[in-house]
Amino acid sequence: MINIDDFKNVTALVIGDLMIDEYLWGSVDRISPEAPVPVVCVEKQSHTLGGAGNVINNLVAMEAKVLAIGTAGTGKAGQMIFEKLESLGIETDGIVSEPQRPTTRKTRVIASNQQVLRIDREIKRNINADTLERLVKIIKDKILQVNLIILSDYDKGLLTKDLVAQTVKLAKKHKVIILADPKSLDFSKYEQVSILTPNKKEASLATNMDIKSEKDLFAAGYKIMDQVKLERLIITCGKDGMVLFEKGKDPYTIESKARQIFDVSGAGDTVISFLGLGLAIGASFKDSAKIANTAAGIVVAKIGTATASIDELREALSD
Repeated sequence: MINIDDFKNVTALVIGDLMIDEYLWGSVDRISPEAPVPVVCVEKQSHTLGGAGNVINNLVAMEAKVLAIGTAGTGKAGQMIFEKLESLGIETDGIVSEPQRPTTRKTRVIASNQQVLRIDREIKRNINADTLERLVKIIKDKILQVNLIILSDYDKGLLTKDLVAQTVKLAKKHKVIILADPKSLDFSKYEQVSILTPNKKEASLATNMDIKSEKDLFAAGYKIMDQVKLERLIITCGKDGMVLFEKGKDPYTIESKARQIFDVSGAGDTVISFLGLGLAIGASFKDSAKIANTAAGIVVAKIGTATASIDELREALSD
């Protein structure tokens, strides 16, 4: 049985694409005369850390210590990254400013508790050689402080094959668990991470397989395990829960704990966060996945990218 109070003893290094999630909250009472679209009267707006920031928010909600590594642009959204991290009590010495790579900002328009539109402002561009060198040095400086590394890859150009390979090498050298949530379709760059956590769609695209049945899903999982040289893998399946793959064992299915689903934004970030927390305190693969599944069931019942609180998790686990 996992004691969630032990999560506060974890120090996690989160390396990934940091973004700003902007929410415009309002109401709709008419259709535009210019086009058949709703007119949203905006009543308030809010900004939160997005992308890898979702992972950070989940870890902080469990009172784990977080070290963040990534890049930020030099514009307003980039400045907001520093401000949001500082407000969470997280040091920003691991964030490299890159003028040529503006911070991604995703604007979601919410009306009557439903998302009606999303606008993405982003430029996908790989980090340059100087930034790579600086990030690797920061990882080397911080790795002795941590017992968990999470690679939160939104395929914006931060987690290049070279950066991932050097990070995995350092993690293995120092015997630190390293998890990766992939958005890139080239899973080969995650070779030899401790666990990979794609969703079913990502697994389908990466393997070029049409997953329509449990048999298809298992075949895709085995193919990823073989190609990426993995010992363990989780494929998340939305309302159908998740499937665990472990070398030498049969796949194991965990049914979703979600009672209702309003918004799946950030559910994958919740899964990898809680999976990592469980493993970092010494829990088994299966028990860690079960608590990750429970936490994901909490967040998908909320509007917008959300986290599970300690009290919510405790209550869900007692059911």
